[in-house]
This record gives sequence, structure tokens and C-alpha cells, in this order.
Amino acid sequence: MSARMPDAVAGSRWAPPAAKPPLSSRMMRATWRGLPAKRHEVGWEPGLAVPSAEGGPLITDHYYPRAAGDFPTLLVRSPYGRGLPWSPLYGLLFAEQGFHVVLQSCRGTGGSAGAFAPWRNEAADGRATVAWLRAQPWFDGRLGTVGPSYLGHVQWALALDPPPELKAMVVQVGLHDPHAFFHGGVLQLENALVSGVGMTYQHRGTAIFLKALLRLRRRVREIATAQPPYEPYTSGLGPETAWLDDVLTRSDADDPYWEGTSVGEAAERLRVPTALITGWYDALAEQSFEQYDRLRAAGCETALLVGPWTHTSAFQQGLPVVFQESLAWLRAHLNTDPADLRPTRVRVHVGGEDSWRDLDEWPSDPATTAWYPTPDGRLAQQNPTGSDSGSGSAALASFRYDPADPTPSLGGPLLSRGAGPRDNSTLEARDDVLTFTTPPLAEAVDILGPVTARLTVSTGSGHPYLFARLCDVDPRGRSRNICDGLALLQAAQGESEQVGVAMGATAHRLAVGHRIRWQISGGAHPRYVSAPGTDIACAPVRITLHTDSALLLPHNSRLT
Repeated sequence: MSARMPDAVAGSRWAPPAAKPPLSSRMMRATWRGLPAKRHEVGWEPGLAVPSAEGGPLITDHYYPRAAGDFPTLLVRSPYGRGLPWSPLYGLLFAEQGFHVVLQSCRGTGGSAGAFAPWRNEAADGRATVAWLRAQPWFDGRLGTVGPSYLGHVQWALALDPPPELKAMVVQVGLHDPHAFFHGGVLQLENALVSGVGMTYQHRGTAIFLKALLRLRRRVREIATAQPPYEPYTSGLGPETAWLDDVLTRSDADDPYWEGTSVGEAAERLRVPTALITGWYDALAEQSFEQYDRLRAAGCETALLVGPWTHTSAFQQGLPVVFQESLAWLRAHLNTDPADLRPTRVRVHVGGEDSWRDLDEWPSDPATTAWYPTPDGRLAQQNPTGSDSGSGSAALASFRYDPADPTPSLGGPLLSRGAGPRDNSTLEARDDVLTFTTPPLAEAVDILGPVTARLTVSTGSGHPYLFARLCDVDPRGRSRNICDGLALLQAAQGESEQVGVAMGATAHRLAVGHRIRWQISGGAHPRYVSAPGTDIACAPVRITLHTDSALLLPHNSRLT
């Protein structure tokens, strides 16, 4: 039963208003299933003006339990507005469970003063907000942070110099380094454009945001193939996204534009207990694994949850699990109530059998088993050449890549619709895609950890990209992507080069009767730009794969 709202709470220090959260938030709460029953009715103080580091107001909503007593506080700072879905996801759901929730619009968004400069002001404004909290009669000195994506970046920014009140963090599908728009120096164009729409329009309301997303969806391929590059993106996204000019063109991580935007170093010395949540198809999964490794090396108490989710489905299909995990961590470290914490540091969802495994540790550097391509299109554990040296390897197979008709992207870790596992059969039928496939498996194959590839290739004109993907082919012939990666080649025209491709991490069981498939192509468009720099109209190129190439699968018995 929820406690009745008293005239004043926390020892009569504060007389809260009687306002209820927005009706839209309460209606959304009623549609969700699998969430814990609420413990308290919720009150709402909208539109508070909190001074930023420069003094201008940061517009803030305060959600609180309508009950007597002291409760810890959660700080949620967002550039995406304070309405749907943030109001119910954070304000309503956590206040129901016994937390004050401070939901704030970042500088220059959602009515907050100043200009929005992505990734630049979050540390200073976060500290200013904590200073404001200290003066509030309902703040009892216990502070936690929670949130996804950019809302993860603001948490790491605060953790660069964590205030003494900060006792717990939950970084959900979170970002610490915005240079993640580039993978190995190659622009992830589609994700950059979708992110630009989100940071520019979502804080203005759901209708405006959805209209901008639809406009981008209609124009994304035109933007991706235009000459000069990205010429029409402002007509597809709107003139307010002009800050994307720098993001789209500054590929070098050492470019002065990116200086000070990464806050990942916070994890290297952090002592605040931090839970990390991601999905196998999350566009920021690599950053979550990097955060985990840094926190463990620093001796920080941490936990990792990896589900079968994309960047957005973690808060759709995955919401009951994500919310319970977040709530358990915050209760344990803010309320000293560890009753709901899971017993192990790591929990992962195992694809292929739709189950969960608890692990003592994440295998960041596991032993691997090599699988080799053969001239007849098979994938075998026996190297057909008997050599792994990379010297004197022979041509095995080749394909023609045409930037004017680039190999399309399909599924995978996208921010847009269509992310996640998809049937790749149509894609694999293209002439510009090589596939190597095992016979039906007589025994299940378990994969746990990062997947990599070692490829020896040569090109006719120095085309610099190579895309590699691991797929699970079921008995009906459906080929579903598990993980993938892209490499930037350096060799001159006509010379062979051996390159490693980081293909992401997974926990997956390939069942008896299924087949392992290795897919190789010259790109995945418009997920990645189709050609280097401004040379989108460059000539077609023939790419040749050599015999000593290998797919390296992490061999681990922890799934058995």
C-alpha cells in the first residue's frame, strides 16, 4: 500500500506541491507489463530553474514519493526533453519505488538557457546541479545517476570529478566517447544522422521528433550518395543540425574538434559502484565493454548485463529486465539493500537458445578457434594451405565492389529501424558478397567473447574497406547475423595486406544442424560511407581474398 501524502515530509522541512505527474506518463505506465508494483504514489514539481555553471536556468522536473521520510535522489540529465518516454521511464517508475528523481534538460534543450554544444558542458553543469541539490530540504545526501546513450555520457562527465554524495551509477547502453561515430576511422553515417535528429528534435516534442525521423528515412540514401558528400543533409534533417558538419568530416580522433569530448578516463580511477547495461546489437556495445574493462582494472565495484537488444529495444522488449537490474543496483548502493542483487558480476543472454547465463567475469581476451575459408565456399577448422604465416598466400576468391551500387547494410547495431538480427539470405545472393559456410554441425558450437577475423586481401585500386560478418544459418536456410565489423586497409594498389577485423562480441550457441557462415564484402551502406573521404564516385574495384585468412571464434566452456 502506498503511504498517504502528508502536509510535509522529511521532518517538516519541505511542503511539496500536490501536482501529479503528466497524464501521458501515467497512461504509458499503465501499458507496461512485467514491472514491479509501485510502492508509493508520485508527486511532481515541474519547471524548476536550476542554475547552470554559467548561471542560466536549466529547466528541471522533480518527481518524488508522496510519503513521509527520507529518500535517496537520482539525477537524470538529458538533451532529449523531459516528456515521453523520459518522464515515465525515469521520473514516474523510480519515484514509485522510493526515489526523488531530478529530470533535467541539458543546456540549450527543453527550455534550458544557453546553446547546446554536444558533449562540452555536461561536467560543469552536472556539478552545478549537485550544488543546487545540496540546498534542497528533501535532499538527504544520497545521490545516484541513471540513464541511456547521451544520458550515460553526462554520468561519466560527472564522474570525472565525482561529488562525495555520488554513491551509485547505472549506465544503460551508454556513451563515453562520441568519436564512436567512426569505426576504425570510417564514418558510421546512418547512426550519425539518426543521432543528429535525436539531439536536435527530440526535446521539442514527440510529434516534431517523429516528423524529423520520417524526413530522414526518406532522404538517407540520397544524403549518403550525394556529391559533394552529405550535400543535402540539411534538407533531410533541417538547418538546426549544422553542428553535424564537424561530426561528419572529422574522422581523426586526434582532431582538435574531439578534444575534451571523451570522458572515458573517468572509469580508470572511479570508486563509485557502477552497473553497465547493453545489448548484443546496441550501437554502443563496444563502449560498454571498454567501460567494464576499465572499471575492473581500477578495482571499482561493477556489474555487466548484456541482453538480446538493440539500442532502443532495451527499453521496449527489454524494459522489465533493464528496470529490475537498474533498481536492484540503486537500492543496494543507495539504500544498502542488496537483497535483489544477482550473485555474479556478469549476466549475458545466449543467442541461439534464448537463455541467460551468470558469469563470474567477462572474457575480454579468450582463447580462440580458427575457421578457414576453402576454394569451394566451405568453412573448415583445418587450414587448407597448412600455413598461417601470411607470406606467400595464394588468391582464394574475389568480388567486384562498386561504390555507385554499394553493398547494402542489413540489420546489426543500428540506431534506426531495422536494427538487430535479420535474414541475410538476399544480401548473400549478391555478386559483391563472399560467403563461406560449414556443413550442418554435428555438435553445438558455443561462442562467448569478442569475435575477430584475420584477412589477407589485395585490391586492384587500393579500396580501403572490408566488412566481415558472422551468421547463424538454421536448417531452413535463414542466415541471421550475430556480429560484424569493418576494417580500413592501408596497402597500396596491387599489394596484399593482412588485416585484423574486430567483429564485436557475442554469447551465442549454434545448435546441432545449424551452420556457421562467414560473410565478407566491401562495405555496408548507408551504415558506413561507401567510399573514403569525398571520393564517393570512385571507380569499381576488385577485392581478392587470400588463402591464409581465418575467422577466429572465442572458444569457451562457460556456456555449457
